[in-house]
Amino acid sequence: MHQYGTSPTGILNPPPVVLPDRQLFARRARRLRELAERSPELGDFLGFMALLVQAQEAVLQERQPSWQPAPDAFSLALEHGMPPLQGQALLRDLDWQGDLQALLANLELRIAARQRPVLEQLAALPATERQRLAEQLLAQEPGAPEVRGLLPLVGAALQVAWVRLALGLPQPPQRHGDASRVLCPTCAAPPLASIVHADRDRDNVRYLHCSLCATEWHLERSKCSCCNTSAQVRYLALEDDAGKTPLAAQAETCDSCDSYLKLVSKSFNLGAEPLADDLASLPLDFALAEEGRYARSGFNPLFIAGE
Repeated sequence: MHQYGTSPTGILNPPPVVLPDRQLFARRARRLRELAERSPELGDFLGFMALLVQAQEAVLQERQPSWQPAPDAFSLALEHGMPPLQGQALLRDLDWQGDLQALLANLELRIAARQRPVLEQLAALPATERQRLAEQLLAQEPGAPEVRGLLPLVGAALQVAWVRLALGLPQPPQRHGDASRVLCPTCAAPPLASIVHADRDRDNVRYLHCSLCATEWHLERSKCSCCNTSAQVRYLALEDDAGKTPLAAQAETCDSCDSYLKLVSKSFNLGAEPLADDLASLPLDFALAEEGRYARSGFNPLFIAGE
């Protein structure tokens, strides 16, 4: 594992908050397919995740939910700088279970027979039990071992529902200015990872990427994304046999709170994508877990680890 130096700086006035676009899932599925071809050890896993994200793309583009908020439903929250799409508050109203059913139907046509029992187990659960799983996932609870394998499918449906809502917002919310700025300003979910962009207006600037609605918000590279302090931030990455770093993801570690968050850099690969590259760099998580010092702070709804 290689240690990098201190964090570089970027441009002076990047956009503070950027909402997702409609091509999010298509872009993510494309990156997952690319990574599956490059990663023999994780190829089957990443290939399945590519199919899951492809199903998310189909549901987002083709399905109309049974409930949609009024056009001005979130105006007050936006005006007062509050996250307009807070998770637990909306879960009762959202037609996310309809999105889940559409996801399962799409996946059933694409996956191998050995993968279908998980879909059948989730489809057979009562709606109240699926709702309980969604509540657990939003609370970042791993769930019981016998249902843990169902949570990524639930998480995928929740992502579709919240990305759809974020796409409908009239404007980006304000970025938080206090300790809560480490949470998503749109839905108050934790970040999945951070990403360093290579766009003209965001070149070499770090954004946190929301685990639920895919909003991105700027946080300085000198700040720990967990405790919001500036002390002792370092970067760790895996090396191959030739001493090179094969992955676009590093671990941004903080010696103050002993946590880490993945940092994905588009300067390494312009196609890099936070969720896809987080999944492809699971060996880095395993290495850090074995080392035992740093705890993962990023939350990926498509990969739920046990306690």
